[in-house]
Amino acid sequence: MKKKNNVFLVIAIPAFILFFIFHSYPALQGIFYSFTDWKGYGDWNFVGLKNYLNVFKDGRAGDAYLFTFKFAIVSTILVNIISLAVAIGLNSKIKFHKTLRAIYFLPYILSILIVGFIFNFIFAHVLPRVGDAMGWEFLSMNILGNPDLAWIGIVIVAVWQAVSFNTILYLAGLVTISEDLYEAASIDGAGVWTKFWRITFPLIAPFFTINMVLSLKNFLMVFDQIVALTGGGPGKSTESISLLIYRGGFEGGQFAYQSANAVIYFIVIIIFSVVQLKFLNKREVEN
Repeated sequence: MKKKNNVFLVIAIPAFILFFIFHSYPALQGIFYSFTDWKGYGDWNFVGLKNYLNVFKDGRAGDAYLFTFKFAIVSTILVNIISLAVAIGLNSKIKFHKTLRAIYFLPYILSILIVGFIFNFIFAHVLPRVGDAMGWEFLSMNILGNPDLAWIGIVIVAVWQAVSFNTILYLAGLVTISEDLYEAASIDGAGVWTKFWRITFPLIAPFFTINMVLSLKNFLMVFDQIVALTGGGPGKSTESISLLIYRGGFEGGQFAYQSANAVIYFIVIIIFSVVQLKFLNKREVEN
């Protein structure tokens, strides 16, 4: 037991030190500076809760929060609907299902920025040319240049890339369901929808909970897709909280102020996650 404990300490302590240096310490430092007026350079003074109060008065921050919530909720719903449908299809008895699983997972391993730049080119050049050639007016313009539609382009890219990971999680749940249940249901005369709502969905409810929580958390922290596609524009119409914190903190001399914004945002994400878990876990018990 002594040897096992020593091995555990040798492995755990360096990992803990690295985690503290590169994660915990910067986070604590950010919380500390959120109570100051530090610009990221020079001297600083304590200002108490002034930065936190100013965040709630900041119209730009309010718009960024509204955009982020809208984007995250819509993307989370779409990702889970599409990935569940794809997972059910890949779990059925079709040819080359293993190969198709690997193909569907490819978008997830690609760089988010690279994917964003590719789709930027598609939205800006390819689709408008196709729209002009086919006479389709809705494709003739670059939606990323429209303040009212740019967010839809970001949703398309984010959902396209996120579906692959969620599909794998749903597949992991689907393979745990015994075929005997479906056979018994078929004998009783149950249709496709009845099997889904009475057998499939209740048995993969834990995987649905995991996917919903992880998806919403990841979409609330959206950053790379926006940088690659719109840069927060047109104007500030697609500026997310993460992008606002980055720009204000590292480019705008608002390090302390945006640190306070980051702390508030962290609390918001925790609240969303806890509420989701409680609600979805309650549904699991009811099912």
